[in-house]
Amino acid sequence: MTDPSGEPHPDPAERPDDVDTGFWLWTAALVLMVLGYLIDLFTGTGTGTGTGVQRSVTVVFSAMFVVVLTSIVVAFLLLMRQGYRWARTLLTSGGLVSMLHAISSLLTGEREDAAAVGYAVTAIVGSVLIAGGVYLLHRKDANGFFTR
Repeated sequence: MTDPSGEPHPDPAERPDDVDTGFWLWTAALVLMVLGYLIDLFTGTGTGTGTGVQRSVTVVFSAMFVVVLTSIVVAFLLLMRQGYRWARTLLTSGGLVSMLHAISSLLTGEREDAAAVGYAVTAIVGSVLIAGGVYLLHRKDANGFFTR
């Protein structure tokens, strides 16, 4: 199939199963990582000594940041699913950074017991899902799909 410029592009019906599975792994990981971030945001003790107003402003801006970042990742996921190689590259690098951040935060953050368990579950499972998605998106069949 070709577009108006004459360049071939993959047909969504010919999308490899690895790409679809990787997409859903990434989607589930995104939900878990956002939940972990929100757990830290609302239960975190590392905000320093500030007034309630300063804490509220920090929470509002952090929540806005996570909404914007989540929207960008969803857009990259949709573009990746359409066969854009650069979107896969950005997701791979962002995913690796997210996994490193989650692991370092697990080892250094101080949390209440319930928040620590919630964050650990979301961070560990989310990181494993990201690793699985990255692996699937770089297999031979999936690699041939990314032509744009």
